[in-house]
Amino acid sequence: MRTQPEPVYETALGAMFCADSLEFMTRLPADSVDLVVTSPPYALHFKKEYGNADQAAYVAWFMPFAEQIKRIIKPSGSFVLNLGGAWQPSKPIRSVYQFRLLLALCDELGYELAQEFFWFNPAKMPAPAEWVNVRRIRVKDSVEYIFWLVKDPAARADNRKVLQEYSPDMKRLIKRGVKQTVRPSGHVINGSFASDQGGAIPSNLIQCGNNESNSEYIRNSKTVGTKIHPARFPAELPRFFIEFLTEPGDLVLDPFAGSNTTGRVAEGLGRRWAAVELNASYASESRLRFEGLPPEFAEPILQPSLGMDGP
Repeated sequence: MRTQPEPVYETALGAMFCADSLEFMTRLPADSVDLVVTSPPYALHFKKEYGNADQAAYVAWFMPFAEQIKRIIKPSGSFVLNLGGAWQPSKPIRSVYQFRLLLALCDELGYELAQEFFWFNPAKMPAPAEWVNVRRIRVKDSVEYIFWLVKDPAARADNRKVLQEYSPDMKRLIKRGVKQTVRPSGHVINGSFASDQGGAIPSNLIQCGNNESNSEYIRNSKTVGTKIHPARFPAELPRFFIEFLTEPGDLVLDPFAGSNTTGRVAEGLGRRWAAVELNASYASESRLRFEGLPPEFAEPILQPSLGMDGP
C-alpha cells in the first residue's frame, strides 16, 4: 500500500500536506473527491517567489494535474479553476494561455465547461505600469477568469444555496406586486416575477478584493512575525463554490493551497478538506488561519477519514 505523507497539521475536518500535488493526487482513489477548487500559479511573464510556469509551457505543465483531477472527482463533482490573465513580454498585448488551456481541457481531456465565471477585484493594482501608468495606452486589468468544469453535465449544483439579498427595487416590487406585461425584448413578465423566492439568483460575476487586512491569518502572521503569503486566495471565491456545489460532509481538495484559504473556508462550512502545498513554509504557516500561534500551534484534533490511501 502506498500512503500519503504525514500531514503538516490537522483539524476536525481536514489536513494540510506538504507534497507535490501531482504525486499526491495519483494516490487518491478514483471518484473520491466532491470538489476541487484551486488557483494555481499564473503564467506571468515575471517570475514570482511562489513559483509560476512560463506562458509557452503552461498548458503542457498543467495538463497532468488536470488529468488526475478528472480521475479523482466524482461524476457528481466539479473542478473550479481560477486563472489570471497575463501580458506578453515587452508588448502591450495580452497572452491567451488561459484560453489555450481551456480548449485543451475540453478537447483533449474531455472536460465539459459548465459555466465561466468572472472575478472582479476592485482592489487590483494597475499593471503593467509601463502600459497603464506611464504610456497610458491600456486600462487597469481587474477581472480574472474562473472556469467551472465537470465530467458530467448533470453534476450537482444548487443556486438556491447562494442566493443574494434582493435589491431595494426588487424588494419594492415584491411588496407592491406587478401586473403582467411584455418587455420590448419579448420577455413576458407576470405576477410570479415579484414573488419572494428567498433571494436573488447570483450572476456569474463575483466581486471581491484579495486585500484581506483583519483575518485570523493576517493577525496571527503579524503577531508571530512570519511572512504573509504574497498571492492569497480571497475567501469569497471558495466560499461561493463550496456552498453552490457541495453538501456538508463532502470532500473539498485544493492542490495548490498556498496559505490554505480553501481549507479554512471548507472547515467553517462543515466540509471535509485536504490541502496540498509544495512550499514547506507556506504549508506550515497556513495553520495560522486556524488561530494557532507558536508554540501553541494546533495539534491534531481528530484524524480525518479522507480516503487518502491508494493502491
